[in-house]
Amino acid sequence: MSILTAMSTGVSGLDAEGEALGVIGNNLANSNTIGFKESRAVFDNVLGASVGTEGAIGQGVRMSTAQQIFSEGALSNTGLSTDVALSGDGFFVVNGGVGGQTGNFYTRAGQTSLDKTGTLVNPDGLAFQGYPANPDGTFSTTMGPMKVNTSALSPKTTTSLSMTANLDSSQATPVAAFDPLNPGTTSNYSTSMQIYDSLGTAHTVNVFFAKTGAAGSGTWDYHVLASGSEVTGGTAGQNSEIATGSLSFTSSGALQSNAPTSGGTVSFNGATANQPLTFNFGTPIADGGTGLDGTTQYSAASSVSAQSQDGYSSGALTGISIDGTGTVSGTYTNGQTIPVGQLAVAKFTSNTGLGQAGQNLWAATKDSGLPALGAAGSGGRAAIVTGSLESSNVDISAQFVDLIAHQASFQADSKTITTADQMLQALMQMKQ
Repeated sequence: MSILTAMSTGVSGLDAEGEALGVIGNNLANSNTIGFKESRAVFDNVLGASVGTEGAIGQGVRMSTAQQIFSEGALSNTGLSTDVALSGDGFFVVNGGVGGQTGNFYTRAGQTSLDKTGTLVNPDGLAFQGYPANPDGTFSTTMGPMKVNTSALSPKTTTSLSMTANLDSSQATPVAAFDPLNPGTTSNYSTSMQIYDSLGTAHTVNVFFAKTGAAGSGTWDYHVLASGSEVTGGTAGQNSEIATGSLSFTSSGALQSNAPTSGGTVSFNGATANQPLTFNFGTPIADGGTGLDGTTQYSAASSVSAQSQDGYSSGALTGISIDGTGTVSGTYTNGQTIPVGQLAVAKFTSNTGLGQAGQNLWAATKDSGLPALGAAGSGGRAAIVTGSLESSNVDISAQFVDLIAHQASFQADSKTITTADQMLQALMQMKQ
């Protein structure tokens, strides 16, 4: 009977609109959930006849699915170096157990912290995945958890010292030959540097420069001295010469050559013997350089503008930081920042095909396709913004408008039922 069909159609509308209100309610409830993506109700009409029947009357409506909208939410600055957001298409990869399933899941929520093992995790304890750092500073191609070494950072022995300086070309040759026991009066200029032995103990070495040619010529000797009390076989109160060499410059002040002449190793008390030391004063012309990227000889006061060395003492972990490339680094009390890995970003052919896993997570499905994994900013993947989080993309005002529209439809469907009921009552009264 068509009246009963009308009632059934009205009921289908009530059911569909009720489910749609549930979708809107879920959106509103998650309007402050980091990385949340809103959904919209998708309706299908229900056909009351076989496909292709001309003039067939429909039998109502059903909500076929809640389609997620993966538009990007606003990025909110938090100021925390451990907060990260994605700008563009992609997801962070986390690993762990969710709802009885264990494996990789995908999220837009970038709140990170370290657990007791030093693993970078989200608030629910799932480990962020990425590419661990290799000893040479590159990153592995095999994905794994981002784990920071929480034990004391081992010291690194100094092996290389670099200096950018100018040696005054107008200086005269010292009257006496260089004397390690009296270096101040037998040289023209000096500077100090701190280096580290295999135990992480700091030692001060002094580098003295002595002009060896006449004023205006371009040859100098350098002498590296350490305290005799710190060097194996040295004498307390006296300097021990650990390296010497010569520098030559062109008439335009560029470094022509750097020729070590003796030493180049040092044995500090209690540490590894014969610690090698290489002194970099720039790239000489003789080695294919310009001779202008390090030490020069101009007619200006001798001075050092920059110097560095590659060693450090041991240190304790003080925290972590994440930069714009997704590189996760541990920071230590000795001032070192050591990369531990680079966060992975996953990209899918169909984001709407992802299955919701709860806890701000999605799971890959056959409809989403397999994840294409890589570094942030590569292959069309999202860039990482540090110190920020992605807000929910729910537009509350738009949700309220939809709420009113679905409420009106719900009321209209209820009128269909009450009208059909009145018609049915009139029909029943006809036989009285």
